[in-house]
Amino acid sequence: MGLKAMITTAQSTLCTAVTHITVNAAHEIGPLNHDWRFFGYDECNYTYTPEGRRMLERFDKLNDAPYYVRTHFMFCNGSCTGTQKFGSTNLYHEDAHGNPVYDFTYIDLILDTILDSDNKPYVELGFMPEDLADPSFRNNPWLGGLDPYRESGWTYPPKDYHRWHDFIRTVAQHLAERYGSKEVDTWYFELWNEPDIFYWSGSDKDYCTLFDFTEQALHTVLPNARLGGPTCTGIFDQGGGRELMQTFLEHCKTGTNAATSATGTRLDFITFHVKGAEFPRNANATKAVPSVGNLVHQVESGVEMIEADGFGDLEIVLSEADPDTWAAGGINDNANMRFRDTEYYASFVSCAYQRIAEIARRYGAPIHPLAWAFIFPQEECFPATRTFATQDIVKPVFRAFDMLSRLGSHALELSSDSTADSALEQQLDSDYGKAAPHHYTGLGAPTMVSGWAARNDAGQVQVLLYSHCDDIDVHEEQICELQLTGLEPNRRYRLHHWRIDHDHSNAHTQWVEEGKPKYPAGEQYDRIKAADTLELLIPEETLTATSAGTATLRFTMPTHAVSLLTLDLQ
Repeated sequence: MGLKAMITTAQSTLCTAVTHITVNAAHEIGPLNHDWRFFGYDECNYTYTPEGRRMLERFDKLNDAPYYVRTHFMFCNGSCTGTQKFGSTNLYHEDAHGNPVYDFTYIDLILDTILDSDNKPYVELGFMPEDLADPSFRNNPWLGGLDPYRESGWTYPPKDYHRWHDFIRTVAQHLAERYGSKEVDTWYFELWNEPDIFYWSGSDKDYCTLFDFTEQALHTVLPNARLGGPTCTGIFDQGGGRELMQTFLEHCKTGTNAATSATGTRLDFITFHVKGAEFPRNANATKAVPSVGNLVHQVESGVEMIEADGFGDLEIVLSEADPDTWAAGGINDNANMRFRDTEYYASFVSCAYQRIAEIARRYGAPIHPLAWAFIFPQEECFPATRTFATQDIVKPVFRAFDMLSRLGSHALELSSDSTADSALEQQLDSDYGKAAPHHYTGLGAPTMVSGWAARNDAGQVQVLLYSHCDDIDVHEEQICELQLTGLEPNRRYRLHHWRIDHDHSNAHTQWVEEGKPKYPAGEQYDRIKAADTLELLIPEETLTATSAGTATLRFTMPTHAVSLLTLDLQ
């Protein structure tokens, strides 16, 4: 018996539960808009590296492309060489007489690369160019070899809001001239990142002022461009994110516009961030896991606030929606990040995104989760950074997006007796839930089995199912009984069943079997790379519907797994 088989045997237990899932292939419940087509990363300069270009091309090849691409540090000054948690373009500086000087070389390179891959820019307007920043940042000491600008100057408000206005207007004019306003109108623009924490050294009022001048300048040139904010952190019961969101929405509704003196400010969409956990640098950290319940609670809290403030008709972008907070950290920083290389990350994303889709349906407006993940060039193999690929080896989480992309645009009715809703109710009722109300740790959480069902324009039916438990060390199997109704009576269907789990579509498992090489090469690399493709669980089958147009499938799912079943009429 090989190592892979032994691991599977050791991790599995007897199936102790049956989950009943029903899909009505004849009952369309509305459109399925693929609201998850967003991702982003800190290091804007990684965009045009060979690894970055290949990652963008992978997203372009997905069935539901284009994807919207967000990066930090687009306006910063520096070496224009990507490093973890920093980037720069040297877009703006001032000459000896204080006159603005613009250099669009790197901005153009970044945006061109995104567009060349047939994806779309999600332009984060930030951070502050060195010569535009309030000069008081220069009074700060040099820390750890970093100059005051690199340390914190980019987080400062502008020294002159009218100069910032001119800066944004000039950038908008350049975009309109280079790409055409019709193209730019299909992008998203967002002001700043998490201004309720260390990314912004001004006050909440200062951020509102910055938004006013940004909105006026951008829309003077591009009146149909979409601009959103406030890009705050999670909307917890207490905290700076909630306070900023309240201040910002009230300002946009009834405040005095700092740029125009009018009442209120135009707001095209609303943004905030949601995370399932926080894993700081701690080499001796005790066990902790992400929590779908924690992430979902933040989404619901934000939606409730937005509706209460009268903005319920606007779309929401969760411009970072992730299991945890620190993308650049890895397993050597905190062992709890181990989940990122495995099937767990795929099942977490599938579960969380499906739950967000349910909230959006109740909310009545789109909610777009954005995955804060990309690549880190030249890293060791599978170091548990939050990425879609490592050394050009695709991780299981990317294959989850591959599966999602194959869903059609017509949502079908799906019900499960092990849904996210029922599981989260168990959490609320448990001692674990009561110990930390509205802030779930993930430990002790039940397994959830649910998903999506859809049909495409060609008539193919797809069912995407996930099995997820927040506890990474729970290894069980459940029997899934999938009953399909609304099929063509007595007709034969061609069935494909793709799977992501420990043993399928999982290069990490092969990497472990190869001895966890830091830099695999030759045939060893080829074997690991070959395991990163989307894999069938079983060979293609033929399924015959009954005279009543029904069919029943039974199969097992491990605790952390994602399945995609497709049915085509023969």
